[in-house]
Amino acid sequence: MELGDAHEAQEELARLSPAVTNHPDVLEVRWAVAAGQKDWAAALALARKLIESDPQRASGWLHQAYALRRVVGGGLVAAWDALLPTIQKFPTEPTIPYNLACYACQLGQLDEARQWLKRARTVGDHSRIKRMALADPDLEPFWPEVRAWKES
Repeated sequence: MELGDAHEAQEELARLSPAVTNHPDVLEVRWAVAAGQKDWAAALALARKLIESDPQRASGWLHQAYALRRVVGGGLVAAWDALLPTIQKFPTEPTIPYNLACYACQLGQLDEARQWLKRARTVGDHSRIKRMALADPDLEPFWPEVRAWKES
């Protein structure tokens, strides 16, 4: 996957022993392959396996919401509904409020989006969140505000 070859990554994953197929680290890579191929149904199933396998790993919940946003029959509201409860479980994971800001913004809830973006800045690395936000079309309505953020 690091070389951008999802097919080769799948072949390597197929060579793994069955004993490790459902290890959380392997599920992470399998999710990345499915997402890279835009196979959102498979990505969603893998995210759910990851949550089942390691519910304390925030990435599984994030992957689930990401796939839900894109899978047929999913969408922004489904992603929002899946991710919102995780804020309590992972209060220091900045990607959760960041993604909630993206979803709220795309749903036209700009005041709510602004609050989630502020929370992401507070719990995460300010500079990193700023760079991500300025590169994220989901947050385009906030680009002028984000550009004005002071470095902390």
